[in-house]
Amino acid sequence: MDALKTANDTLFILLGAIMVLAMHAGFAFLEVGTVRKKNQVNALVKILTDFGVSTIAYFFIGYGIAYGVNFFAGAETLVEKNGFELTKFFFLLTFAAAIPAIISGGIAERARFNPQLAATFLIVGFVYPFFEGIAWNQAFGIQAWLKASFGEEFHDFAGSVVVHAMGGWIALPAVLLLGARHGRYSKTGQISAHPPSSIPFLALGAWILTVGWFGFNVMSAQTLDKISGLVALNSLMAMVGGTLVALVLGKNDPGFVHNGPLAGLVAVCAGSDLMHPMGALVVGGVAGALFVVMFTLTQNRWKIDDVLGVWPLHGLCGAWGGIAAGIFGQKALGGLGGVAFMPQLIMTAMAITVALIGGAAVYGTLKAAMGLRLDQEEEYEGADLSIHRITATPEREPNW
Repeated sequence: MDALKTANDTLFILLGAIMVLAMHAGFAFLEVGTVRKKNQVNALVKILTDFGVSTIAYFFIGYGIAYGVNFFAGAETLVEKNGFELTKFFFLLTFAAAIPAIISGGIAERARFNPQLAATFLIVGFVYPFFEGIAWNQAFGIQAWLKASFGEEFHDFAGSVVVHAMGGWIALPAVLLLGARHGRYSKTGQISAHPPSSIPFLALGAWILTVGWFGFNVMSAQTLDKISGLVALNSLMAMVGGTLVALVLGKNDPGFVHNGPLAGLVAVCAGSDLMHPMGALVVGGVAGALFVVMFTLTQNRWKIDDVLGVWPLHGLCGAWGGIAAGIFGQKALGGLGGVAFMPQLIMTAMAITVALIGGAAVYGTLKAAMGLRLDQEEEYEGADLSIHRITATPEREPNW
């Protein structure tokens, strides 16, 4: 029976890893649909190669920092650890690799390729696992201190803060250091729209992410005996809340409509195992509103050229999700309890601090050492031709 349980748990977490791996196709097509046609190939190549670099960084460095586990042993020894422990690495890797996939959307259309791969290695190897270990593996005694001080530890069931807020807030220094795309904002204050190249691709990316998110959230239980239908229902309700609020506030704009469910799902990750479904609906709705309002402010008033709006979508909605778990997880609001407001607030603030310092250090160093962005002519030609020497759609077919 023990062997059967282990086998079932291994299959369960493997399926979760595969579903989250598939979400990276969603990140790719969301970016492909949002950027201009001359940058579509670059979006596809970035997401795939970032995943490869993330795997190397997490396998050799990051996983050891976060969990104190390494793979420097013979295959016979690794097999003895059983398939579950090895597959768990795969599952957690897909979370770690989401960080550069998030950042990719913010820095799109003007970032150089090799510096971004170097940034991916440093972030997934060092910055992300540092906070991951604190939140999910009791590192540095911070969770124990929160428990002693406030009666509960910080709770982030599926990564609103650990993954999404970290990714969004790391992206912010990168976006600011890169600067806006040429022609996006004029010296006189005028704003030049860079409309999405393909709403169908954008929508496809959003749908792939949405479907994969039910593996991201539900399978964060990691073992079959801890699986919860409440997580699935809360994810659904938050998704719907985010969609409908973004539809209304975004005035039927398809970009807002398709990012609305993602905002809701980002926010519900942390407390999806604790909230009442009506609480999840509210959390998702607030996240949808937060994305629409802050994306508009970021782009139009503050003139921060965050192409896919990854800071409002992941950074702000992720932070809201961490805090919301401490509110709507309370029994007084229909939740299961076992969570307190102050640990959620403190650890969310800590994640933002680590992300901002880590992001600024990584991208600031790379900017000084290598440079971060394409020159003006390369940006005008587009990243596809400048970096990859090919376009997504050739202008003319050969005559033979």
